Amino acid sequence: MLGDLKFGRTVHSLSRLLSLFDVKLNFVSPAQLTMPEKVTTELTARKIPFAEHQSLDGVLAQSDVLYVTRVQKERFEDLALYESLKHAFVVTPETMKKAKPKMALMHPLPRVGEISTEVDADPRAAYFRQMEYGLYVRMALLAMVLGKA
Repeated sequence: MLGDLKFGRTVHSLSRLLSLFDVKLNFVSPAQLTMPEKVTTELTARKIPFAEHQSLDGVLAQSDVLYVTRVQKERFEDLALYESLKHAFVVTPETMKKAKPKMALMHPLPRVGEISTEVDADPRAAYFRQMEYGLYVRMALLAMVLGKA
């Protein structure tokens, strides 16, 4: 997981979900945006191995999935800090050259510069499919809740 791990709700819930499986998690973020202790404590209690990094270089080549989140401007009281962090990590075609041929690149969208639009054509870029499939799942869940299924 890469990006704003402190404020990103998707990475918090995804970490909890993945703790039900046999996984190893790598958290890559600037020091100011690390995964909250509440989440890492839960992972430790469930004996899920994880490591925290400030660089993607050491973990990208071994990753099966790269889940990227944007730095969320609306979460910052100090806009200067946001400006200094918003492009701390940007996934580009050069980044993807270092990744596994079958790695999946995911993002909850919307993106704000953390993934170059040049990456969209890469078959490993799964975020548009991710968005589409999420739509269908939410539709099915709403139909079930409303008794329409």
